[in-house]
Amino acid sequence: MAAAAGMSRRTFHRYYASKEDVVIQLLADLGDEMRAELESRPPDEAPADSLRAAVTVAINFCAGHHDAAKTLAVVRLIYRTPVLHARSLERQSRWQAELAEVLAARLGQPPDALYPQMATRMAFAALDAALQRWAGTDGAADPLELTGRAFELLAPALSGAQQLGDPGR
Repeated sequence: MAAAAGMSRRTFHRYYASKEDVVIQLLADLGDEMRAELESRPPDEAPADSLRAAVTVAINFCAGHHDAAKTLAVVRLIYRTPVLHARSLERQSRWQAELAEVLAARLGQPPDALYPQMATRMAFAALDAALQRWAGTDGAADPLELTGRAFELLAPALSGAQQLGDPGR
């Protein structure tokens, strides 16, 4: 891999601890971008709509990337390679926790409140389902449409739980 990139192994390992890091690095800024999107949403917007907008940042990166075919190949590689999938899930877990903090603050709830934790986990489940389906169809399925359908399914749970006032702290 280092030779293909035109560098020595030593130089390669100065920048990346492993080959897996190269693949995962493609996704490095998505968490910050999703967080920024959630923070920028109108304060009175429904959490389901705000979270949908936040995860759509990741969908747009993957499907709307200047080289969508290459990004699709990377997404398929991540889902088919256990160590890459694990690293991706680890990163998503951090992003989910960050979005939960933002959502809790928007709702005036403590950072460890149950509703923001559950809502962001559901949003990431929708993201994961859309990306897996997109990858499984070799890009034939529209990931934005899949994300929309997933959030239509989640919206009643997200709005119903919010109305409960998060008694499950």
